[in-house]
Amino acid sequence: MKKLFGLLTIFTMFLLGACGSATLEGEQSDESEKVAEISPDEMTIGLSISTLNNPFFGQLQEGVEDKAEENGTTVRTVDAQDDTATQINGIDDLIQQGVDVLLINPVDSDAITPAIESANAAGIPVITLDRSSEGGEVVTLIASDNVQGGEMAAEHIVELVGENAKVVQLEGTPGASAANERGEGFNNVANEKLDIVDSQSANFSRSEGLTVMENLLQSNSDIDAVFAQNDEMALGAIEAIEAAGLEDIVVIGFDGNEDALAQIEEGRLDATVAQQPYEMGSLAVQAAYDYVSGKDVENVISSPLELMTAE
Repeated sequence: MKKLFGLLTIFTMFLLGACGSATLEGEQSDESEKVAEISPDEMTIGLSISTLNNPFFGQLQEGVEDKAEENGTTVRTVDAQDDTATQINGIDDLIQQGVDVLLINPVDSDAITPAIESANAAGIPVITLDRSSEGGEVVTLIASDNVQGGEMAAEHIVELVGENAKVVQLEGTPGASAANERGEGFNNVANEKLDIVDSQSANFSRSEGLTVMENLLQSNSDIDAVFAQNDEMALGAIEAIEAAGLEDIVVIGFDGNEDALAQIEEGRLDATVAQQPYEMGSLAVQAAYDYVSGKDVENVISSPLELMTAE
């Protein structure tokens, strides 16, 4: 694909920490005509996922692939395995293969910048999913309002256990925009209405959620609630709480994956702030189609949230 970003005036807008490409002027019409020559059944999409060892991102991948299959689009997926260097190398491979559009779910929102700039230099449009990028030119960010979701979780804890309750927070991968934003939203409410006795990273991992929670309980066995910034960590926390023989500790996750919803039904998990990763993937592919056909694409495309409880 011919380079899209050179020799054009680019107005950059920032929303939710995302760097989205804005309206292009100057030679836009000439470039748009060339981009529009790529039909969905001629297009190859490169998809970089932070980790496929997480059901949430597996659903996101399915959303991308199903939407692409409906339209005859080829998808090439690389798994970063939660490692920034692996992700950058995988994206470089996709660039060398000459994909037409890149869909990137960053491991780290800051560290992904060089990879996005490489795609920019190669004239490959970039769309980010679930997590934003701190640099480089991005067509759009497909994501839930993570700040709002964090606030929803904190408000629900207040509703269940009351103000000034003792809570701990399990944070996601340091540097990931989703972790930053969910923490920001949670703290917006918790700093005013709850007593946050500790907050530590468990890297969005169930096994680390178990280990970190075990350590936290050694000095905070009297806590009232746990907010985990994703469901995997929440499920690990539940294992640690049950193994310690503790009861009546409220646990709230974030994502709404199938395991979490099943645990809500069983009464082990109190709630989750549910995203729609499958829909995110589908929206990302549609945004790619719209962009290459010359349609206007919003800088941020929101995917709705819902608080899922047993009630």
